[in-house]
Amino acid sequence: MYPHLFGRHTVDTYVSSIDRTAAVLADRVRAVRQPYSGDAVAPLQAKVDSVDLDAPLGTTDAALDEVADLYLDHAVWFHEPTYLAHLNCPVAIPALNAELLLAAVNTSVDTWDQSTTGTLIERRLIAWTAERIGFGPTADGVFTSGGTQSNLHGLLLAREDRLARADADRATMLPRLRVLATAESHFSVSKSAGLLGLAADAVVPVATDGTGRMDPVALDAEIDRLLDQDLVPMAVVATAGTTDRGCVDPLAAIGTICRDRAVWLHVDAAYGCGLLISTRHRHLLDGIAAADSVTVDFHKSFFQPISSSAIIVRNAPTMRRVAVHADYLNPRTATVPNQVDKSLQTTRRLDALKLWMTLRAIGADQLGEMFDQVVYLAQQAYGLLRESDDFELVMRPVLSTVLFRYRPDWLPVEDCDRLLPRLRARLFADGAAIIAGTVVDGHYWLKFTLLNPNTTVEDLRTVIELIRRTGQELLDAEWDPALIVPEPVTPEVCANANV
Repeated sequence: MYPHLFGRHTVDTYVSSIDRTAAVLADRVRAVRQPYSGDAVAPLQAKVDSVDLDAPLGTTDAALDEVADLYLDHAVWFHEPTYLAHLNCPVAIPALNAELLLAAVNTSVDTWDQSTTGTLIERRLIAWTAERIGFGPTADGVFTSGGTQSNLHGLLLAREDRLARADADRATMLPRLRVLATAESHFSVSKSAGLLGLAADAVVPVATDGTGRMDPVALDAEIDRLLDQDLVPMAVVATAGTTDRGCVDPLAAIGTICRDRAVWLHVDAAYGCGLLISTRHRHLLDGIAAADSVTVDFHKSFFQPISSSAIIVRNAPTMRRVAVHADYLNPRTATVPNQVDKSLQTTRRLDALKLWMTLRAIGADQLGEMFDQVVYLAQQAYGLLRESDDFELVMRPVLSTVLFRYRPDWLPVEDCDRLLPRLRARLFADGAAIIAGTVVDGHYWLKFTLLNPNTTVEDLRTVIELIRRTGQELLDAEWDPALIVPEPVTPEVCANANV
């Protein structure tokens, strides 16, 4: 018998091991006072490289102590109130309990004979989410690894739908297919187009209205232009919660155009899906029920551990367009539900269990209140920055992102572009606060991404003052713009800002 494998004979060992692991984690969480240790890459690389993976330590306790030193002591803690960088959230405790269960049981929800009620739990949550979107009883979907996979899946279904309606063969049609999206859309749209074998210029940019939202008039005109060139509009990607601005495209108007033009509408609501449970801001998603497919990321706006995402479709038969059958796994004669028929993955965790536990423990209303709170915090941050003469803002926030820059009135824009990447890097190196950076209209801006409802307005004041003080220190240290090594303002920087 192998004593390190989980089973009835090792349950006591497992329980004591989990207890000690929880205690080690709890000690770290109680002690941590900032989101990062501040250690640089080189010393951390040396620590990791010094481990001889071919010389085991011999006990789980020893391995745990080593991991605590390597990983926990240098982790980025999203629960800390001064973590304000990316779309990472603190996680709900019921979901952590579910992680314990699903990891130990190790369910794979690709087929019924590996999951049984796990499959039913996932399907029930898909139906629940579809109802929140406004889809009818014919809706369907599947959990995914994240928004990138969900967007790929949605565009794959759009491609197959358009090819199925085409008069020409696939080889002739494929180079002519086009996807319409704004420059504010997630970089995974372009990545998906490449993976789907579309042309290099298949993603067609649609103009925005000046606030980052897709312009429906421009969309209508762009579809006409494509048709005049004998190109085929395959899909429109509307975004409900752009990564930088937090904008929500005018879904109702876009949905009308897509319906009239018979173009697939995919809504990327990876960030804005929290609006589905909001009691204050649900109206921002008006019109989403016109979509053919929707991306939702529960591990962003529903406070779930990574991974927990889904692709939801309005009409279930569209999910079957990509089904592939294997006699050993999901034969055509199967009479039980097999989720692998709908998923891009085969082996797949029961990530739905985390959301199930959370909903059953605290409910959708509590989650919605938490999302509403981070939207409120963004408005408060905007107000604090607006009243300061040495900060500039791009726009009033829609969801929970705030774009701004530290710029004293004497500092030229070009020098500000060189200062801000260094300022952001200095903050990260100190570890007391972590903020994001991005490029807007060719210039560098800082960004707050608020997804922690336990962050307070006082925390925001503290971070703003830290940014100001750090900026002043950099400017006062015999400021010479030529000495600043900038983060290049390139398309790659813009793409990386969308991670």
